[in-house]
Amino acid sequence: MKRKKSHRKQGKVLKKLERNRRLCVVLCIAFIFFMAGCGGSPPPSSLPPKVKSPAVEKKKVEPMKVAEKKESEKKEEAEYTYNPSGKPDPFKPFIQITPAKEYSRSVPQTPLQKYEISQLKLVAIIITPEGNIALVEDSAGKGYFLKKGTEIGKNDGKVKKILKDKVIIEEVYEDIFGQKKINEVSLFLHRVEEGGES
Repeated sequence: MKRKKSHRKQGKVLKKLERNRRLCVVLCIAFIFFMAGCGGSPPPSSLPPKVKSPAVEKKKVEPMKVAEKKESEKKEEAEYTYNPSGKPDPFKPFIQITPAKEYSRSVPQTPLQKYEISQLKLVAIIITPEGNIALVEDSAGKGYFLKKGTEIGKNDGKVKKILKDKVIIEEVYEDIFGQKKINEVSLFLHRVEEGGES
């Protein structure tokens, strides 16, 4: 019996020792990983440090001298300066937008000057010895008489000629360069053909 008890005690002691041994191994491995993670210095290499040959050092010095020579050559060259004379201003728009015309007329505008010429329809032309007279109509059906020199349209148009089948109107406008140009617009007489309207 005593032997059985002593074997049991020895077995318990051996189990405790085995646990302690395992615990020590785990702690040692953890300590090694901890030390490696703390940024310990790398192990010294067994290879001797490289010795630079004097030829390599000379090669490095030569490119620096070449760079210094290039910089001195650049300093000797004349610097470029921009001369804006005779050149357009790059910050101004190519097309100048002119403000709307302000009429400084003492005479109030006629109703015909409130319409675009395309909004008027030539209805009739009366041929007289004193000069031809044309009748135009607006979109509402109101009629107006035209003679040579009558002002018409929003673009300072004037009646230039009244022929037997059309009215020629001259409009003055400014182009993109600010020069005044004359544009001729014609209103044609719409005739009613036999057997139907046109």
